[in-house]
Amino acid sequence: MAHSLPHRPAPLTWLGAVAFSLCLTHPALAQMMRGPAGPIAAGVITLEQAEVPFSVTLPGRAVAFEEVDIRPRVGGTIAEITYESGRQVETGATLFRIEGDTFEVDVAAAEAEVARAEAAVSAAESTRSRYERLQGTGVTIEDVETARVAVLQNKAELSSAQAALKLARLNLERTEIKSPITGVVAVPEVSTGAIVTANQSDALTTVTRLDPIYVDVEESSKRLAEVRALVDGGTLQPGDDVDVTLTLENGVQYDRKGTLESPGTRVSTTTGTFEFRIRFDNPERHIMPGQFLRVELELGTTRAVLVPQGATSRAADGTLTAFVAVEGKAEERELTEHGSFKNAWIVTEGVAAGEALIVDGLSSMRNGAEVATVPVTISEAGIVTETAAPATGG
Repeated sequence: MAHSLPHRPAPLTWLGAVAFSLCLTHPALAQMMRGPAGPIAAGVITLEQAEVPFSVTLPGRAVAFEEVDIRPRVGGTIAEITYESGRQVETGATLFRIEGDTFEVDVAAAEAEVARAEAAVSAAESTRSRYERLQGTGVTIEDVETARVAVLQNKAELSSAQAALKLARLNLERTEIKSPITGVVAVPEVSTGAIVTANQSDALTTVTRLDPIYVDVEESSKRLAEVRALVDGGTLQPGDDVDVTLTLENGVQYDRKGTLESPGTRVSTTTGTFEFRIRFDNPERHIMPGQFLRVELELGTTRAVLVPQGATSRAADGTLTAFVAVEGKAEERELTEHGSFKNAWIVTEGVAAGEALIVDGLSSMRNGAEVATVPVTISEAGIVTETAAPATGG
């Protein structure tokens, strides 16, 4: 039975071994031995200038339109909690009741003091009138003056008693602790039977008005200066009003527009930003205080080149770049953008209308690389499709 010998690779010649060693240590020489790689296939689109909305997107935080901590104005024992937590209450609705027996007694005592003071004034006025009629017939001028002073003193005591009665009645009214605003009332911090004091530091509960609601946003003073420069230079045409839209935490766009309430008037010394307050209607309570949201402000329109975001890259220092095809070579450009529109950057410097932007084949692209351009289209979702060649007649 014949046995086949195992196959052995042919031994390297001396010259082949040297060439193999050089390839390992000199990759450039290896590339030369393999021959030219050829141009890189690059899908390109022709850039166009367009009139687009100019907007900025800013992070924001929701803030209650109104929020009040409820504290007692008189001391006593909580007799009743009259609301349901989480429900909306109207202005003037009673939230807590404090036992009012002591305050009712104070009112009765004050009423009695007023009655006594009124009687004293009436008696003093009668005496003064009688003395004035009898002056010169056994009643001296000093007696008349004394009677007049007594009337004034008793009237002063009556005013003091009336003020004390008013305060006693106010304190009795304050045993019913009411909401000063319309809003949603929180869980009570005390229970029935708890002893509270007037104007204590701990709140009994909190009432929060959620409709409308504020969203506070911040923008750097540098960015605002850039926007002003665009307006002054005529690049940005400001609109009659600022169009404000809101994106919720789940990424859904809020269906109500906002209104700019108070523009910033000073720059923060710690962050270098202006703060703006925007108001949104919030009847369904989709926005809650403390939420972090995104606000888009449409400031006007501008003529600019739209560069698809998928065709760009951003360095760690924030520099935005893209490749254009110029005379068969890739040329890397630094872009100046002012916000975005749909899936594209609004670019004012770095590229121009009519240039061929490379949108496909970017993984191996480098500055100065030879490219073979292929016309393509790019959808709003960033999907690149090769442009069909026109049909020729037969």
